[in-house]
Amino acid sequence: MGAINHPQSNLADFYREMGDIFAVPLRPHNRWGGFKALREVWFAHLESTRRRAVLLIDEAQEMSPAVLSELRLLASARFDSQPLLCVVLAGDARLIEKLRREELIPLGSRIRTRLATEHASRDELAACLNHLTAGAGNASLMTPALASTLCDHAAGNYRILTTLAAELLAAAAKRDLPQLDEKLYLDVFAQPETPAPRRAGAGR
Repeated sequence: MGAINHPQSNLADFYREMGDIFAVPLRPHNRWGGFKALREVWFAHLESTRRRAVLLIDEAQEMSPAVLSELRLLASARFDSQPLLCVVLAGDARLIEKLRREELIPLGSRIRTRLATEHASRDELAACLNHLTAGAGNASLMTPALASTLCDHAAGNYRILTTLAAELLAAAAKRDLPQLDEKLYLDVFAQPETPAPRRAGAGR
């Protein structure tokens, strides 16, 4: 299993990274040699384990069409009858739009499973928060009222939820507080009061 860390790469750098991931010495200027070497490694892995190698690509919407097309050709053999590599593409809505491009239709038609995630529900956010605090060893780190407030203000986004919680945790650590509560939330995230504009004085 490997993961692409730089999806924005051009073809040469893509081959460099693939060689690094799968421990295959590649010469980026010899694309045909790299193509053969990677597939031989995957063939051998498949024959010995009966399992395909897995490649995870986050922020896949950043990949160029040329690299995505090259990956499609790399990942299967025998006229597409034998997949050599399991590729997981993770990205935002821009990835879906990119796969509709004419040159990427062959790739899109080969994707077996698609999972489009929506905004997380309040219950899902709460379950995530409970899991994280319990896993950290302090299930009562924050009050139920604060947990509810965070879920209400996370806009259905796990990243926003954890960012808010992290800011509160950092503030609590500075103040040496044993528990996070709504008062701390108001102190940290309260909007600063803006002074009312001064009225012009009466004419003299």
